[in-house]
Amino acid sequence: MSEYKHPEVLVTTAWAVQNLNAPNTRFVEVDVDTTAYDQGHIPGAVGWNWQTQLQDGIRRDLIDKAALEKLLSASGISNDTAIILYGDNNNWFAAYAFWQLKLYGHKDVSLINGGRKKWLEEKRPLTKDAPSISPTRYRVAATDPSIRAFKDDVSAILDGRKSGQLVDVRSVDEFTGKIIAPPGMTETAQRAGHIPQAANIPWAQAANEDGTFKSFDDLKKLYGDKGISGSSEVVAYCRIGERSSHTWFVLKYLLGFDKVRNYDGSWTEWGNLVGAPIVNEMRSAQSGVAAAAH
Repeated sequence: MSEYKHPEVLVTTAWAVQNLNAPNTRFVEVDVDTTAYDQGHIPGAVGWNWQTQLQDGIRRDLIDKAALEKLLSASGISNDTAIILYGDNNNWFAAYAFWQLKLYGHKDVSLINGGRKKWLEEKRPLTKDAPSISPTRYRVAATDPSIRAFKDDVSAILDGRKSGQLVDVRSVDEFTGKIIAPPGMTETAQRAGHIPQAANIPWAQAANEDGTFKSFDDLKKLYGDKGISGSSEVVAYCRIGERSSHTWFVLKYLLGFDKVRNYDGSWTEWGNLVGAPIVNEMRSAQSGVAAAAH
């Protein structure tokens, strides 16, 4: 992993096993399947529910500073604690938690390379026991708004007020407008398609079969082939911001791009905005066929 620009943000499963009881270290599991943690987790790890603990239950937003302080305090995490995150589905929501922690200025955060999938495949230790937690008094010292994008930032790129590139990390079917959301997903938009100018690079293409991240050279080629080189600001988006957190992590920490933002409003916001420009390739193709028939 030393090939990456910031290898310190990844740890191996072997390292994790050797450091399960390391002082001032807290393992945290964040899964797409919010029941997975209770089925068996890394000994000593706490589990965070992305639906109820990382998102505001009333407003469409992330949890605020006070809620994050309460969550970390209850998890036995201090400002100088090393947080080691992992989760299912190639670290989908573990990367989402990583992004939020960086947004609120936590310094020492890492992902287990390969996440829950690799841990299970290697038959590493699991437990159903709840960890013993000594609550702390966590306080957010500073935030980093530079890593988050809002709809106005996207609009500024589209109309040329600022330089930037958009990366849509959803599936090809979502990008083209064939479907609005993956099967079973409840958060949707009124329209299908993608934001104009966006390059489609599905998030999962950055991962190997075992859930680990691809090599630096493979990642550089993956994004470079679509014109994403880091020469200007990059804004990643998906449907609700979790898959794009994974891509944000790759671009910012593994490839070392200077300016990368995660647009967590993503398609469920943009696809619902009145008057916002979108591209629907499926409808465009159908219109072309209809025009040709006449």
